[in-house]
Amino acid sequence: MIGVAGCGRMGGPMLVALQAAGFNAQGYDVRQVPYPRCTTDIPTIRSKLETLITVVRDIAQTEEVLFGAQNFSQAPNLRRIIICSTLSPRYVKSLSARVSPAVCLIDAPMSGAQIAAEQASLSFMLGGDASDLDAAQPLFDAMGKHFHRMGSFGMGMQAKVLNNLLAASNTAMTRLVLDWAETAGLDEGKLLGLIETSSGQNWFASGFETIEFSRDGMDAENTIGILVKDVDSALDAAPSDADLSLPKSVQAAIRALKPKI
Repeated sequence: MIGVAGCGRMGGPMLVALQAAGFNAQGYDVRQVPYPRCTTDIPTIRSKLETLITVVRDIAQTEEVLFGAQNFSQAPNLRRIIICSTLSPRYVKSLSARVSPAVCLIDAPMSGAQIAAEQASLSFMLGGDASDLDAAQPLFDAMGKHFHRMGSFGMGMQAKVLNNLLAASNTAMTRLVLDWAETAGLDEGKLLGLIETSSGQNWFASGFETIEFSRDGMDAENTIGILVKDVDSALDAAPSDADLSLPKSVQAAIRALKPKI
């Protein structure tokens, strides 16, 4: 049985995609959530669990899933753990020494926001042994459309935090540009159309009308808050001699975002 731990905005649609593809997949969440076969009962998951996919928010929740209250890493039939949460690459690599060598470890953070999860068109950044990735590919095929094998375990996460650092930069600057445009009296739709076909083009601006968090302000529980956390993950893995002033400025700009009506 495949268990999806964390059935929120991303994990819930991923669970549905696996079920639609014919996999025996069940979800787990600490809350009641509106997805089929998603339970709050730990023993129900642990007893049958063979592949665990974690889609929880952060390191603290990952610790709970793997080693804490849920302790799924000790499930009797567990053979594979796929880390889809965006976490510090240093933390992810440390899991190799904490999980039984009999359990295959893959890091597979994804990109595309909730809409891509709902459309089963996520982009996955994959890290792990080639044979392990080959064996898990049918699962990724069910949930995504783009697959980037970045190297050994941990390299998928390294790639993801760098990607999200760029995403945070695009988010911060696009929102600033739209705010300035509004003050100047420019039509938002016309400006976004211009950006789409010009040198300022970026994923956030191109998807502004469909990305669920595009107009959100900063909140610890929403995707903007997750972007702030993801910049922290990138900073944790920065080279020792790196100049951190620009990423920290981006993080401060994201943290200061207000809702855009």
